[in-house]
Amino acid sequence: MVATVTVPPGDPGSGPHRHSGPVFGYVLEGEILFELEGEAPYPIKAGEAFWEPGGDVVHYQAANLRTDIESKFVVFMLCAPDVPMMTYLDAEEIAARAHLRR
Repeated sequence: MVATVTVPPGDPGSGPHRHSGPVFGYVLEGEILFELEGEAPYPIKAGEAFWEPGGDVVHYQAANLRTDIESKFVVFMLCAPDVPMMTYLDAEEIAARAHLRR
């Protein structure tokens, strides 16, 4: 699956979630704050790429670091058949996995 994601200025992005397979992305415009479970959050600017392994690893944020413009990125996802592209965590699971977050 391929998708273009637009994050409004200053927006925190989607909440904690996971993907059924690996995700490869490329920031087209702006700058996002990217955070995967077990890793420190880091900025990714236009022209830079990212990836995440999918599976059980939680994607905590892809927030727009810019307050003046939208940020856009394109993602290429290898998804398992009949599994939603994104599965969101509920508050209980977020709390149970807190020790895995940096």
